[in-house]
Amino acid sequence: MLKPGSAEEAAQLPPRRTRAPVPALAPGPAAPDGSRASARLGLVCPLLLLLLTLPARVDTSWWYIGALGARVICDNIPGLVSRQRQLCQRYPDIMRSVGEGAREWIRECQHQFRHHRWNCTTLDRDHTVFGRVMLRSSREAAFVYAISSAGVVHAITRACSQGELSVCSCDPYTRGRHHDQRGDFDWGGCSDNIHYGVRFAKAFVDAKEKRLKDARALMNLHNNRCGRTAVRRFLKLECKCHGVSGSCTLRTCWRALSDFRRTGDYLRRRYDGAVQVTATQDGANFTAARQGYRRATRTDLVYFDNSPDYCVLDKAAGSLGTAGRVCSKTSKGTDGCEIMCCGRGYDTTRVTRVTQCECKFHWCCAVRCKECRNTVDVHTCKAPKKAEWLDQT
Repeated sequence: MLKPGSAEEAAQLPPRRTRAPVPALAPGPAAPDGSRASARLGLVCPLLLLLLTLPARVDTSWWYIGALGARVICDNIPGLVSRQRQLCQRYPDIMRSVGEGAREWIRECQHQFRHHRWNCTTLDRDHTVFGRVMLRSSREAAFVYAISSAGVVHAITRACSQGELSVCSCDPYTRGRHHDQRGDFDWGGCSDNIHYGVRFAKAFVDAKEKRLKDARALMNLHNNRCGRTAVRRFLKLECKCHGVSGSCTLRTCWRALSDFRRTGDYLRRRYDGAVQVTATQDGANFTAARQGYRRATRTDLVYFDNSPDYCVLDKAAGSLGTAGRVCSKTSKGTDGCEIMCCGRGYDTTRVTRVTQCECKFHWCCAVRCKECRNTVDVHTCKAPKKAEWLDQT
């Protein structure tokens, strides 16, 4: 067995099988140069026309693992490239953690954008998870790639420390004596193994982008790295004091993950300050999209394309629109009816909600509550006019 936490363990893969060469066809009778050129032209033109008329294809993604629950069968997961499939087959227990991480980061994404026109909606039984909205290299795509990578790091790191995985455990590097602003302390307890979480997430999540090697892949790799470093950024030092009468003459400390909400809040701020860029001519780096724009740093989310307004249903852009979305009549923010409904107005419905209230504890072992009825007004965005909707579909 490989040493837990080592880079070799996360990166080592079975050797790839090479394809046998395709046998050459026997040469047929020679054709005149003119007829041969005409035949080639006749084949190329229909193929070119077909490629131009085909709609853009939405690739499936490893994100769909989150919808499978405990039924992770590597050969049945759509969208995995060969390297991801090999890691899946070799580490099935880690794949269960990846699935848990996928469900966690999707919930966090939906929490962060619950008051926005685009609210990180997933599509049921859709292998692409988000549909065509991820085709555009927008700041929403940048956020999704960053938080998905962060979710995998967080889930695997937590599983290692909780003893759920056979290939890793506590951080093997936090040993001996150390010091901080408060003085010296001894490493002890079980530090979260962030090193292993980052290594495996990088090997698994980045595999598809490293194979493609185009401008969009470069953008995705950058945002994946931002997500991984965000989890590491919020590692906290927890300590236990030892001494007479609770004095802290001796301390035992360990590193622990923060709640994933802190990572989500941080990446949400990065989304607000995301930098629009273009790829350099050699395709190896980014440059500012326009003269005068600031350059992107390693901690900035980057994107290429402006986002749609997400106001109306637009199948081509993957926008679900805001018709029927609940909005706040009094808010001036993105959850306000004026912004959420894109100026279309809203409908008001009066509803009665029943909640438990005035709860009291009765000895022994029972809590009894009253039912309280509260009538409130619920505001929902109007649907666009039919002609306006048809223009977008």
